[in-house]
Amino acid sequence: MTYIPSDRRYENMTYARCGNSGLKLSRICLGLWHNFGDVDALENSRSVVRRAFDLGITHFDLANNYGPPPGSAEQNFGRILKLDFQSHRDEMIISTKAGWDMWPGPYGNWGSRKYLIASLDQSLKRLGLDYVDIFYHHRPDSETPLEETMGALDQIIRSGKALYAGISQYSSEQTRKASEILKKMGHHLLVHQPRYNMFDRWIEGGLLNTLKEEGIGCVVFSPLAQGILTDKYLNGIPLDSRASKPWGYLKPENITPDIISKVKKLNKIAKDRNQSLAQMSIAWVLRNPVVTSALIGASRVEQIDAAVESLSNLHFDDHELKEIDSIVA
Repeated sequence: MTYIPSDRRYENMTYARCGNSGLKLSRICLGLWHNFGDVDALENSRSVVRRAFDLGITHFDLANNYGPPPGSAEQNFGRILKLDFQSHRDEMIISTKAGWDMWPGPYGNWGSRKYLIASLDQSLKRLGLDYVDIFYHHRPDSETPLEETMGALDQIIRSGKALYAGISQYSSEQTRKASEILKKMGHHLLVHQPRYNMFDRWIEGGLLNTLKEEGIGCVVFSPLAQGILTDKYLNGIPLDSRASKPWGYLKPENITPDIISKVKKLNKIAKDRNQSLAQMSIAWVLRNPVVTSALIGASRVEQIDAAVESLSNLHFDDHELKEIDSIVA
């Protein structure tokens, strides 16, 4: 059946400018880290992407190693683009990354010019695209000069294979240096993608201030702590959950009694706000004006709906914030 997007898709989604740039991003973005590999059902993945687009989500985030197996998420998303979105490419922000282990030998990892350019060429083939909107260096590389890594991003942008440059998981100091190098090359560092949630708040130690001062957008991943900040694990580990899958990063041993005790207390605050814990967790990261978007994963269409509904209540009063801080401290 031919997919026809909702003609009301832009009515309820909100968009935020990404740092000091002309680009606006949907406050909710869909990440394809999980649920889009060859181990997953393509038709379900396709339904999730369709629903996201129908609700105004325009930013779809990938990386070369997403799957499993590595590369399969890009390949499957490329199939979905060909089947459903060929006439809507200019309404979409598609991002991908390189920086983690991707192929054997010394040229398939980290941050060399050789690796980044070769990886993007492979990603474009898998996606079936001429360019991506944002290309990220996925993690810092202490052994490659930052000038080389940023020089590769400069070359990629000038080649037309990406429109904007991004980084992920860089420290505050590394971010300032990367921004300065790109400025000298004539580019603005568009966006940083750090991990951020109520349990993992490292970016509050200086990175958020750096992003504000440098005019760099902030798209945070793992706002639900890979599902821990939901009601999914309150009574054990469901058989269909991320923690039950052998290929996931969330392991059963990460879900400790102490963590669940805290999650139950947070869940009570969410109920008092008339939100699910997942919705409150998304709202909590988006409450900060420096944060452009929250990057979510979804295995079901209903999860997309619930995430978008979280935008209806992003306000926290001082009592709620203090109570959350006391629980997670």
